[in-house]
Amino acid sequence: MMPEPDHRLILVTGPSGAGRTTAIRVLEDLGYEGIDNIPLSLVPRLIEGSPLGRPISLGLDVRNRDFNATALIELIDRLTRNPRVALEILYLDCAPGVLIQRFSETRRRHPLAPSDTPAQGVERELDLLAPIRARADHLIDTTDLTQHDLKADLAALFDIMPSGRLSVSVQSFSYKRGIPRGVDMIFDCRFLANPHWVTELSPLDGRDPQVAAYVRSDPRFAEFFQRLRDLLLFLLPAHLDEGKAHLTIGFGCTGGQHRSVAVTEMMANALAEKGWAVSKRHRELERRGAVAQSEAMRVAGA
Repeated sequence: MMPEPDHRLILVTGPSGAGRTTAIRVLEDLGYEGIDNIPLSLVPRLIEGSPLGRPISLGLDVRNRDFNATALIELIDRLTRNPRVALEILYLDCAPGVLIQRFSETRRRHPLAPSDTPAQGVERELDLLAPIRARADHLIDTTDLTQHDLKADLAALFDIMPSGRLSVSVQSFSYKRGIPRGVDMIFDCRFLANPHWVTELSPLDGRDPQVAAYVRSDPRFAEFFQRLRDLLLFLLPAHLDEGKAHLTIGFGCTGGQHRSVAVTEMMANALAEKGWAVSKRHRELERRGAVAQSEAMRVAGA
């Protein structure tokens, strides 16, 4: 049996204006030791010390003294390999237009564009943070969230007090880009019929009813889905009895666009119908959305 890690560490990052400072304060209210804007070079020293007896939340963004994306990725990899650390990455995202509006309303200068417009700073920062976003274990889009909504989402993910409730996250991903971090169970959907090879379905994704119907039409799907649903409904109460507060289930396929997305949607709905608190995430669709937003900003600024 693997020993319990000495430190539970949440790295909180994301573009300026997306709510990182608010998230750190909320995590402090939940019992975390909150440290904001610590230099990256000092994080390993923090972990080398004695356990604090409570989890740690670290706020990291472009204002950190020695911040750069490569250094942060190297830090994440180093901490992931450390058996004393249980690491999770929380990325707070937000639509570029809303970030620009927030800077304009507060008349703050963007840290990456002190002499330019907020739009230029937002574009630079989103490009800089793209590889960090792709590595996030938890992504919360604050575009339409109130502070109350953000607090509720963080409490569902990170509350360390016993609540008697298990939060279930169901995620889709592409095997081409690797298995997502922090997933407790992984199921491979690549044996199902692939809508990618159907001309009219290829540009769609698994949330589309036509794609979902095509996936369900595979003769192997019905038994696969029923057996897996029954297995999960058997396992979830057992995890809850063991005191687990959050469980992440991953479904993968080749591109993360069709089969894994469709199965994620259907399984999340099936578990929710049985009374479980379920959230959904589609890693590759989120990534493509971020790329499309960045491209739209470039075109608008051209």
